[in-house]
Amino acid sequence: MARYAVILAGGGGTRLWPQSRRRLPKQFLELGAREGETLIGATARRAARVVGPANVWVVTAADQVAEVARAVGRDAVPDDNVIAEPCARNTAAAVGLAAARLAALDPDATLAILPADHHIGDEGAFSRTLEACLDAAERSTGDSTPLVTCGIKPSHPETGFGYIEVAAGQTATRDGALPVLRFVEKPSVERAKEFLASGRFFWNSGMFFFRARRMLAEIGRTLPALAGALGEIGAALTRGGVAAAAEVTARLYPGLPSVSVDVGVMEKAGGILVVPGDFSWNDVGSWRALAEVRPADAAGNVRVGTTVAIDTTKSVLVSGDGRLVAVIGVSGLCVVSTPDAVLVVPTERAQDVRAIVQELEQRGLTTYL
Repeated sequence: MARYAVILAGGGGTRLWPQSRRRLPKQFLELGAREGETLIGATARRAARVVGPANVWVVTAADQVAEVARAVGRDAVPDDNVIAEPCARNTAAAVGLAAARLAALDPDATLAILPADHHIGDEGAFSRTLEACLDAAERSTGDSTPLVTCGIKPSHPETGFGYIEVAAGQTATRDGALPVLRFVEKPSVERAKEFLASGRFFWNSGMFFFRARRMLAEIGRTLPALAGALGEIGAALTRGGVAAAAEVTARLYPGLPSVSVDVGVMEKAGGILVVPGDFSWNDVGSWRALAEVRPADAAGNVRVGTTVAIDTTKSVLVSGDGRLVAVIGVSGLCVVSTPDAVLVVPTERAQDVRAIVQELEQRGLTTYL
């Protein structure tokens, strides 16, 4: 029995346009904790501290495999540990594909599913929380083991995250886990304030922990079409190895249901546990979030690249490829420059940048995507 970290690196990060593009999604941007470090590179480094470098895996789009090698490094994630998706089918398929691959390698494998594009401020606390989550996932509950998630202690009534509710007065187990009552989709600001005041809700971090065979069993119960495809892929692995499995995957994957693992599996399963986490987590979901992961100057501005700011406060200024970004007399703006696009948006509307991406798609301006 071994523990494995599976990094999901298939997201697009549309709210970080214009730097995040289809050819260079958010996880490959140099927004990691260390200078010049990509988000996925930071995720792989943190994961290796818990499971060891040889047990870090990545699921990514087939056309992003080379970018993973560049952003992470072959020493951090071996080529054989990168699983290529023929097309994007959301996270349930990606998680199932990883579970099938690792179950064939190790029938008792325990997996930690980690998004590729998160920022972690306290890496020591993060490692301890991951170990607690893995301990909980390996705990026997009758003839099964639980599905486990990590819930982030909320600091404000955020409307951009899903929430996890636990019952009042619950006592945590020795590994800190609590039984989950339900998952709640992104709430209104009024409901988010109620959640925060109750003390019974956590932000859904998108991190999940389980025995591979338990996840495959749940997929069989809740997503039979996906389960059937995974069964064929697993059989091909046993019969002909990775190459045979890749051929079956390429044939079956486009027809799989596109659903998140949250909605397709976790929200329908029983016996789910949540381990609270408090390690300065941020999903870097918008340019506004950059102010929470990068140090600000004396005027509260976060500046990346070559910038000049005069009489400017509480703004995010990002220069791409050496271009100068210069502002005078503004407050609360995000200004992001790339060689072919410039974004200007109030920081309070940074979550709306995806509307620009949608507009570009509708107008056929795909060169900017």
